[in-house]
Amino acid sequence: MCGFCGEVRFDGAPVDVGALSAMSAAMIPRGPDGHGLWQQGHVALAHRRLSIIDLSAHAAQPMVDSELGLSVAFNGCIYNYKELRTELQQKGYRFFSQGDTEVVLKAFHAWGADCVDHFHGMFAFAIAERDSGRLTLVRDRLGIKPLYYAEVKGGLRFASSLPAILAAGGVATDIDPVALHYYMHFHAVVPAPHTILSGVRKLPPATIRSIEPDGRSTDRTYWAPVFEPRADEQGLGFEDWQERVLASLRTAVERRLVADVDVGVLLSGGLDSSLIVGLLAEQGQQGLNTFSVGFESVGDEVGDEFQYSDIIAKHYGTTHHKIRVDSASRLLPELPNCVRAMAEPMVSHDVIGFFLLSQEVSKHVKVVQSGQGADEVFAGYHWYPPMVGSADPEADYARAFCDRTHDEYRRAVHARFHGEDYSRAFIASHFARSGAAAPVDKALRLDQQIMLVDDPVKRVDNMTMAWGLEARVPFLDHELVELAARMPDRFKLCDDGKCVLKAVGRKVIPSEVIDRPKGYFPVPALKYLRGKVLDRVRDLVHSQAARERELFQPAYVDALLAAPDDHITPLRGSKLWQVALLEMWLQEHGV
Repeated sequence: MCGFCGEVRFDGAPVDVGALSAMSAAMIPRGPDGHGLWQQGHVALAHRRLSIIDLSAHAAQPMVDSELGLSVAFNGCIYNYKELRTELQQKGYRFFSQGDTEVVLKAFHAWGADCVDHFHGMFAFAIAERDSGRLTLVRDRLGIKPLYYAEVKGGLRFASSLPAILAAGGVATDIDPVALHYYMHFHAVVPAPHTILSGVRKLPPATIRSIEPDGRSTDRTYWAPVFEPRADEQGLGFEDWQERVLASLRTAVERRLVADVDVGVLLSGGLDSSLIVGLLAEQGQQGLNTFSVGFESVGDEVGDEFQYSDIIAKHYGTTHHKIRVDSASRLLPELPNCVRAMAEPMVSHDVIGFFLLSQEVSKHVKVVQSGQGADEVFAGYHWYPPMVGSADPEADYARAFCDRTHDEYRRAVHARFHGEDYSRAFIASHFARSGAAAPVDKALRLDQQIMLVDDPVKRVDNMTMAWGLEARVPFLDHELVELAARMPDRFKLCDDGKCVLKAVGRKVIPSEVIDRPKGYFPVPALKYLRGKVLDRVRDLVHSQAARERELFQPAYVDALLAAPDDHITPLRGSKLWQVALLEMWLQEHGV
């Protein structure tokens, strides 16, 4: 787990090493254990290292293999790197390090860009070929690792973080009108390739981009799950699917133990993270470090789930760390730091929770497993059951999921942003793709490939990496995701959702954390804005910078300020916080 960046020139001009150094410096928190820079001809790479596998200098990056004519900068972890190393050695490859980075490099030489089909893991990487001059950029199947890029005069820059791109300068920072529409409809989710800034883009998940020396490029999508059973799975019963899911999940959790440092768990007390702890204990892990965070309650909204995380911690004898956050003393002072750690603006209330949790966790371990993705993969959200048999899937999904109608959006933003209903058109185009026939499967696929990537997964990556912490997500093991996609909907949606996962959980962990109302890592102070938090929001939306920016209509903002509790999205978010957070992100990143 690290951060990397690079520049490739197409005009014969030298690489701007100063810009590269600025991008690298902006990612020091992602890789505090080492750094390196490599340049050859029209391309240069820089890297910030977080040492997890092969802690020696032999695994330093950018990694160059002069014999093969390849150089690589890599972020992530290949969990099956040892098996691939053995396979590559049998092909005659010689290794000078013990880590997974060199496996990526050798695998690329052996199989070309198809090497990604051999990888189990999370990854983004850039590989420069000496002889052809070609540069290849790759992002993992589910977008767990980020990769941003910007076209500059005569060349291209890329980095693991959007703020790193900004640090180099020379890119347009005006608001992308399509991205703003997405931001205001999908609670800050902006699908690739867009970002909120018109001059910065991001590589979509499961994408290989090949860039020729003259600047021509081609993209290839190399993976997508299919939402129908295979021939050998036709007629499988509920017990059969339980067995297959449990076996696959055991493998996913075991894979993510690969490290030369200790691995802990972010324990919310819900089914997903509790199941990870239970499976780790089942595999013989002892003295496991687990971590939970909680906030003060607001009204009837409880701000922590310690009663459930305590059950799991006590049952498995973990070394449990509970972090209590007071909004006045910690949340407000840390908000600017949290926002600066966001590669893109993220409005989910639990972002600050992950930020503060990661700060504490990084004092104890360098790697954690986390339960993100289970709801999107196993149908845990409330909007999935109504999709069954829907006569108008697009409208039903939008009604449950979208923050605003297009009419409200037009009332909210300045007239220069009044354009088409981009978000509803995006839903329609995604739902129309082949590979998912049933309405609920269309929704699951959209959430897995779009919402999951640019909300929960990005949130965890940004907030953990802000503290040099690597987060691994077993529920996003691609084989487990494929298996869940093939499972009939009735086995996901019964028992109020996540049916098969709950059944699996009852075989492993105490039932008290399963048979209870669903929690969601609450931060009530950012949903029901009060006191000093509301004062801070008011200052933001009324600031001179906000007035000069003219993103939002003053009458709309004033209506939100007059009654914040009356303007809550279908997914229980504050519309006022959404407006304020965007302004805060732009200010904190100097835009």
